[in-house]
Amino acid sequence: MDITSAASPSAVAAPPSRLTIWAGRSLIFIALAHTAVFAPSVPWSSWLAGDLRNGAADDESLALFWALPGGFVVVLVLLGMLLTRVGRQGQHVPGYFGWVTLAWGALGVGLIGMSGFISAIIPAGLLIAANITAKRESQ
Repeated sequence: MDITSAASPSAVAAPPSRLTIWAGRSLIFIALAHTAVFAPSVPWSSWLAGDLRNGAADDESLALFWALPGGFVVVLVLLGMLLTRVGRQGQHVPGYFGWVTLAWGALGVGLIGMSGFISAIIPAGLLIAANITAKRESQ
């Protein structure tokens, strides 16, 4: 009687989702570009002196705060890093990620005109394409 252990087939890792990876990288780039544009104008000494806390900051200082650390920059970098990791693992995010990103960019352009919000087309398009490609491959 020959008793051999049946080895379970090794799990084959899914190939990376290049579209998802590039969507993540583009979000990181957008956040860094946004920071590069606005950071030189930041009144750091005023902020560190507490002007944001005590109400002494002027409107431009408040706008710069909301454009950088108080806005979407940090969250956009984190989302970009997450998407890059998900893509490297061969996974995909739900289709609504791309569509909501596209809607967010369109709303921004609609409210303030042509601006950096137009760049949302890039990660949105990549995420939508990644979702469509993943659906086709699974059929």
